[in-house]
Amino acid sequence: MMRMIPIRETILGGAILVLLLLIASRFSGFVAPANLANVFNDTAPLIILALGQMVVILTRCIDLSVAANLALTGMAVAMINVAMPTLPIPVIIAIAVILGALMGAVNGILVWKLAIPPIVVTLGTMTIFRGIIFLISDGKWVNSHEMSAAFTGIPRVAMLGLPVLSWTAIATVFVFGLMMARTPLGRSIFAVGGNPHAAVYTGINVGKTQFLAFVISGALAGLTGYLWVARYAVAYVDIAGGFELEVVAACVIGGISIAGGVGSVGGAVLGAIFLGVVKNALPVVNISPFWQLAISGSAILIAVAFNARSGRAKGRIILKSAEVAS
Repeated sequence: MMRMIPIRETILGGAILVLLLLIASRFSGFVAPANLANVFNDTAPLIILALGQMVVILTRCIDLSVAANLALTGMAVAMINVAMPTLPIPVIIAIAVILGALMGAVNGILVWKLAIPPIVVTLGTMTIFRGIIFLISDGKWVNSHEMSAAFTGIPRVAMLGLPVLSWTAIATVFVFGLMMARTPLGRSIFAVGGNPHAAVYTGINVGKTQFLAFVISGALAGLTGYLWVARYAVAYVDIAGGFELEVVAACVIGGISIAGGVGSVGGAVLGAIFLGVVKNALPVVNISPFWQLAISGSAILIAVAFNARSGRAKGRIILKSAEVAS
């Protein structure tokens, strides 16, 4: 399993480079360093959410409520900022993370304690979270002129040539790389997804591990909710509508197995970057943005087919080894 992951990442990295070269042949300015930095900044929210989704999928679950979590958290902190404009931004960010984690915990509890299928739970909470946004906002928007300058300014602050939004994504990648490779929680997540029955015999609480995965995903969605609303300086009911599909697509394209237990931080990041490049390149090459859905869907099918073929090949190798041993 560990030998296959670098191969997937290499292929995906090569596909991104080829895509950039094709775009550059039509519009050379797209690959200018400043523009690539802007593309990465646009992709930063997707990278953050994809890492949270990766953890959930690795445990054989899925979280379809991440975009609704983002939207509800973003609306909540925007309304808090309007009501208390002098509240320090770190406090608002902490509120966003905690609120997102609580929504993730709701998903985790329902999956863990009531044994409801994750896709059913998160489809339900996705609708509930969207409904709550309408209830607390009465369907009204929170616009830029109502938000404080400090609230909307943080994600845009530049450090070493990159905005805080980009640095947040980079820091998240670094933290998750360490967590998945060096901590008991990371090893438990892989164990639960790889073989939950064997994980139980090693003393791992499968339900609790899945619960923690949902909490992590929710916390990142909450953080992204603040960053999203602050960056675009607007909050409304349908914010990030359908974005959960892009998040799942980024994971699948990045080689995160929907069967659980197989994947990597690098794969999730590359999957998000691939979608980010596609999204930003379509207008440049005069292709309708609606084709993004078709391109994303095709990439998902190719990725799933590749994963399935790799799985069958691995199975044949095991069978051949058994025949030789006998």
